[in-house]
Amino acid sequence: MAQIKVEQPDGGDPVRTFRVVDDDGVSLWYRSLGRNKKSCAINMRAPEGQQLVRQLAAKCDVIVENFRPGVMEKWGLGPEVLRADNESLIYTRVSGYGQTGPYARRPGFASAMGGLRYVNGFPGETPVRANLSIGDTLAGIHAALGILLALYSRQKAQIASGDGKGQIVDVSIYESVFNLMEGLVPEFDRTGLVREPSGTSVTGIAPTNVYRCADGKQVIVSANMDSIYKRLMTEMGREDLMTAEYGTNQGRVRHEKQIDEAVGAWVGARTADQVLERLNAISVPCSGIYSAREIMSDPHYAAREMIEQVDVNGRTLKIPAIPPKLSETPGHTDWAGPDLGTHTREVLRDLLGIRDDAKLRQLADAGVIGLAKSQ
Repeated sequence: MAQIKVEQPDGGDPVRTFRVVDDDGVSLWYRSLGRNKKSCAINMRAPEGQQLVRQLAAKCDVIVENFRPGVMEKWGLGPEVLRADNESLIYTRVSGYGQTGPYARRPGFASAMGGLRYVNGFPGETPVRANLSIGDTLAGIHAALGILLALYSRQKAQIASGDGKGQIVDVSIYESVFNLMEGLVPEFDRTGLVREPSGTSVTGIAPTNVYRCADGKQVIVSANMDSIYKRLMTEMGREDLMTAEYGTNQGRVRHEKQIDEAVGAWVGARTADQVLERLNAISVPCSGIYSAREIMSDPHYAAREMIEQVDVNGRTLKIPAIPPKLSETPGHTDWAGPDLGTHTREVLRDLLGIRDDAKLRQLADAGVIGLAKSQ
């Protein structure tokens, strides 16, 4: 099954230049993000380009678009048009706020509206964000799940009646973020409680926090289950914190500051390696805090083969491997994110039967398609 990424010929996906770029000016992130996709450069603003996309969609199982609502309709590529040509098409739409509602056409920051930004950071301070595009990634995961559900529904209909129609999958970034918000809504509905940012700990669960070690490194220790908490306190020699008053999570939350100080003092007297060795030995959840440096050198990452090496124009590049791991059909990277237009000729030839080089060159010269520099 081929994944065809249709991009504008004049620059392509903006992610191609995001974050750290390689010597060739292409984002290293894109080389990972665009893996296994065939880059087909077509100008969707041009009528001839729109016709090419329409012909491609007629031969596809799924189309995914992430323009602001109304853009695809303006180009004559909305779901009504494409599904009229291909009634089995799964038409997936990813946008900030969804295809309906008063905010549908707004640009914006969906992680803020989804509730994530508010609970990040420290009480009374400006909310912070992780240095990652979490909302976009979550929307992609929800889109993939929605596509699988739609494909399964279509397959069931085909088996039952021989006539499996597609459907529209409407994914919003803010709802994908909102879906992670645990008990935020029922807590507020029943009690009026607004969950606030909690810094390095987790509200209502204790002890769970980040602690500084004697060597300056930091570790996370979480002993929120009763039996785990007892093992931790026994290791620390703090029988005074093991009375009935501390026997449940609710009781420990009432004494969270006292427990945190005790754990912090115990951790602070030891190096990170010593803390992790002793706590892992008694099955208390703990971890160092990994940067890219620790990830790349960690033996567990290596044993799980979570870092793989790909070729990028004759040079090797390490990128994350593909989870989850399937026992019979594991995912793997066939090629890194390709240069813009690498597969334009191949896609138009194999799917649309356009084999005339002169025709392709004419379309390229007119700005309707883009061909890779090597072509």
